[in-house]
Amino acid sequence: MRHARRRAVRRTVRLAAVGGLLLGGTLVVTAAASEPAGPSGAPRTTAAPSGTSGAGLVERLGGARTAGHWVGAGGRPVVAVTDAAAAAEVRRSGAGATVVRHSTRELESAVSGLRAAPRVAGTAWAVDYRANEVVVRGDATVSRADWSRLTGAARDLGGFVRMERTAGTFTLRLNGAQPILSAAGRCSAGFNVTDGRGDFVLTAGHCGPTGSVWFAAGDGDREVGETVAGSFPGDDFSLVEYADGDAGDAADVVSVGGGKGVRITGAGEAAVGQRVFRSGSTSGLRDGRVTAVDATVNYPEGTVSGLVETDVCAEPGDSGGPMFSEGIALGVTSGGSGDCAKGGTTFFQPVREALAALGVRLIGPAPAEVGQRGGQDGAASAGSGQGAVPSGAAASPGAPAPVPGADASALLARLADRRNLGPGLLVVAGSLVALAGSRWIRAESGRKAYRRQYSATWN
Repeated sequence: MRHARRRAVRRTVRLAAVGGLLLGGTLVVTAAASEPAGPSGAPRTTAAPSGTSGAGLVERLGGARTAGHWVGAGGRPVVAVTDAAAAAEVRRSGAGATVVRHSTRELESAVSGLRAAPRVAGTAWAVDYRANEVVVRGDATVSRADWSRLTGAARDLGGFVRMERTAGTFTLRLNGAQPILSAAGRCSAGFNVTDGRGDFVLTAGHCGPTGSVWFAAGDGDREVGETVAGSFPGDDFSLVEYADGDAGDAADVVSVGGGKGVRITGAGEAAVGQRVFRSGSTSGLRDGRVTAVDATVNYPEGTVSGLVETDVCAEPGDSGGPMFSEGIALGVTSGGSGDCAKGGTTFFQPVREALAALGVRLIGPAPAEVGQRGGQDGAASAGSGQGAVPSGAAASPGAPAPVPGADASALLARLADRRNLGPGLLVVAGSLVALAGSRWIRAESGRKAYRRQYSATWN
């Protein structure tokens, strides 16, 4: 009887171990097929009704009681408010609230004062919602005298204007992702768009004036099209009409380098704190966070307002390239400072503003199919190769490319995330220990039985 019980226990342990291996393997596969979690991933789309999103709450409470919003931990919207009652209302809606001193109206008044001051090339400013301040930056080209005058003007606007010197210079990032060439220089195609009659490439306005003729990279002998509309300075967008009027198959894909592409499913608004990706021919695919919206930059060539400020790096050769998050188009590269060796600041022309001004829409799903994805707070996320698959030829932003799928780099990111794989690997490890233990118990039992038999025979 004792031997029968031992065999039953061993059999039960082995079956449990095998079941644990199957369960652990399933958890590992599921983790690999999911988005990265936490800091390695991006804030997820909350899909909340517009009235409970950060933007919706700011609109509902008004500019006198709020001071902006951003994406907090785990994708939760956070709203800056000026009184306790507003904070309570925000928290009841499920968002986070931070009570600050200065309202949106005060911050916007300071920005208006800066715009009215004499223009100084090499400067930029934006509202820092988290710090509840307006930040003014000056690059290396700004003289001491100009900086002193601007500092005095900022001081007169209030104690919530912060002055900062920045390394490098604010320059336009002329050149591009999968490059297109013209007499004006080398630039990047951003996104394919259409007006219902013909197809176009949306790119940066500073890339070239109306009438610029663009050619494909390589030998530069294949005509892409001609710039037919645009705005720069003030804004930074332009429209290149395809020479044959057709963007071709898979026109809703942009390049992320290495022969891979990401499918674009709609357009959204960027939000402070959101993780974003940018593609360009000089520096490839890069990611970072949105640090401000509605920023103004005084380039040597002119002033551009309403830009998205990020800590994504870029270099000359990346202008016009697409910025996106989880398949949602957010902007095209305008300019910035720094490089991808030391880091820097990059500004983007918002896509929605450009589409509305030009009377076009992205090539891809109908607007009704996109819904609110990426549009609540712009809080849609993107993996480093999200939506990408190897293709026969490199997918070019604004040009035909293969339909994307799953990318190996995203898979590796998921496999490296201990929060995704922890439970699965723990179950697998425990099952292996149990299986090894059952085999050891069986072997030890056999040795004891052999010793008993041997001892009896020897005696």
